[in-house]
Amino acid sequence: MDAMEQHPPSLAEQVEAFLTLHNMSPVTFGRKALRDPHFVRDFRAGRDLKMSTVDRVRTFMAEYEAEVDTARAA
Repeated sequence: MDAMEQHPPSLAEQVEAFLTLHNMSPVTFGRKALRDPHFVRDFRAGRDLKMSTVDRVRTFMAEYEAEVDTARAA
């Protein structure tokens, strides 16, 4: 696969990048995103996710990014 055929990052890659970027612990992420402090641990261990859970995680990350961007602009 060449650079032109790259796939978008997986949810796992997105979550790991988010944790690193925001210096957020996996437990805090799980609590804030889903009220489940064990979410990241379980996800890393292969937990299957419903599409609604995937949507909630992605929505949390997008809204968190928007809040951070707004705070930086202020």
